[in-house]
Amino acid sequence: MKKLIVLLLMMLPLGAIAQEVKIAFVKTQEVFMAMPEVSGMEKQMADLNEKYRVELKQMQDEYQKKYSDFVAQQDSLTENIKLRRMQEIQDIQERMDNFVQVAQQDVQKKQQELLQPIQQKLHEAIQKVGEEKGYTYIIDPAALLYTGTNAVDATPFVRTKLGL
Repeated sequence: MKKLIVLLLMMLPLGAIAQEVKIAFVKTQEVFMAMPEVSGMEKQMADLNEKYRVELKQMQDEYQKKYSDFVAQQDSLTENIKLRRMQEIQDIQERMDNFVQVAQQDVQKKQQELLQPIQQKLHEAIQKVGEEKGYTYIIDPAALLYTGTNAVDATPFVRTKLGL
């Protein structure tokens, strides 16, 4: 009985090796850039960036005006007023610095928010193609150093699945 169990255990790996491993690759960047949702996302990001750019420009203009006024009038100002105006200029500079940080964080957050559903849709299409075609693995060729002649390019299947 022991010999039969040992023989069965030894044969199990052979059965696993005998199974065909089907590997395909998908050029995800190419498919991603062809998705219509990407151009909508890029438009929204451009609009958001423009909004922040305009607001920052207004702050810079205010800073420049206050600074120019201060430089032009500094000789005629009392020490107390000079200090107050210098503090105002410094406050504007700090507001601009804070604004830039918050704007960058907002842009990154919005980009992630817009990217996530697009990436999810692409991932689901790749998964469906893998299941339908019986692939064991689907990989991205951007990370590959070599692709053999029998490697399957599943990119067209994914594009079809996405209606591209």
